[in-house]
Formats: sequence, structure tokens, C-alpha cells
Amino acid sequence: MTRIPIILDGDPGHDDAIAWVLANASPELDIKAVTTCCGNQTIEKTTYNTQRICTLIGLHVPTAKGRSCPLVSAPIIAPTVHGESGLDGPALPEPDFDLVPMTAVELIAKTLQESDEPVTLVPTGPLTNIAAFLIAHPELKSKVKQISLMGGGVQFGNWTPAAEFNILVDPEAAKIVKFIFELCMEGRGPSQIANQLKAEKVPTPTVYQKSHGINPTNAGNASTMVMTPLFITNNKYGNVFFFCKSHYMV
Repeated sequence: MTRIPIILDGDPGHDDAIAWVLANASPELDIKAVTTCCGNQTIEKTTYNTQRICTLIGLHVPTAKGRSCPLVSAPIIAPTVHGESGLDGPALPEPDFDLVPMTAVELIAKTLQESDEPVTLVPTGPLTNIAAFLIAHPELKSKVKQISLMGGGVQFGNWTPAAEFNILVDPEAAKIVKFIFELCMEGRGPSQIANQLKAEKVPTPTVYQKSHGINPTNAGNASTMVMTPLFITNNKYGNVFFFCKSHYMV
């Protein structure tokens, strides 16, 4: 059986944890790396939870910590859903491995560069790392087979009447992922994508925050202003797949 190479990216979270348990148990999937993002809890807690989950299920692959905040705004966390730890309830083992000494974006890029075939990205949290990676490495677009994510809503949200949590936490990242893959589906090359991003004034996360005087401690909660769910259909965008929380494919 030919296994599908994937990278897990998430903010565990009970939902992410169960998804990763199932992914690790599947003989069809080859997990190449794991990256973390803030969302259900702070990046420190989701990264610690990631290490404990991977230890529990025996998943020992390169694992890297992501950004401490969304691209623009301050973090939104969900302690009322996942608890103060982000994984309240089960007794999990302490991590038996260390993180790799690189960022999530660097690990995603390295994994794709070293892969002999395109890799599927599987983000189950906010799209912060995926957007940052696509901005930083347009030359690696051909190494991304598809994006299979958990985000968006069908008619209604799960955090506000109109917004699903993963998209609400970093709507700018979701918009960038959608925008870049629209360019990819149009056949744009790396230099064309880079030029288009510049023309559309889409800066790197660091440049954006510096130019707007934004940092994790003073960032406004701009995400709450963006409440329209994001929908992508595989008929229009080829091999780009967006899933909502209920795993309904739209």
C-alpha cells in the first residue's frame, strides 16, 4: 500500500488529539512531522499537549512550535471548551522527546524540500502556520499535494452565530491561504505569486506587525470583526479542501 505523506498542524485540544490518534493508527497515512499553533489554548500549552499526545501514541517525528499569536490579532483561546490546560480530563504521560530547534514554518519547508513526493498539509487548528509558510515559501507550492483542514462553517458558526472558531482565531491567515491557492490553481509560478502578494500588499507576518506596531501584548482583537465563514469547493479549486467542524466537505 502506498502511504500518503502528511504534516499534522494543530492546537490540541481534544478534537485535534482524537484526529491525531486516528491519523497515527491509519495504515494509509505517513506522518512526516507535527507543528503546533495557538488556538484552543496558548502556544505553550498546545505545544506541551502535542508532545504528551505524541508520547502517548508513540508518534516520534520532528515536532516544532509555531507562532505565539495569530498573524495580526491577539490570541483567542477556548478554556470553556478544552479547559485551562487545553486537554483537561485524561491523564497523559509527560513528553519523552524534545522539539526540533526550528520554527513550525521552517520544519514544514524542510519536510517538503526533503520529500520525494508532494505532501498533504493537515491543519486542525487556526491556519497561522500554513499562511506564514505559504508567504515565506511560494517556491514550494508544487510540493504541497493538498490541504485538508478543519475550519469554516455551513450556514452557522460554532463560536459566534456566524464564525467557526478556527477561522475566527486567524481570519487573515485563512484569507491568505485561500488567496495563494487561488493563484496556484490559476497556474501561477513562485515568482508570479511573490509579485502578486507584493502587488496586493500582503506582507510577511513579521513585516505586518512591525509596520502596524502590533505585538502579542498590544494586538487588538481584530478577528472578532471578521465573521463570514470561509467556503471552498473542490470543483472550483481543484485539490484544495476545506472541512468544517462536523467534517462535512464543502
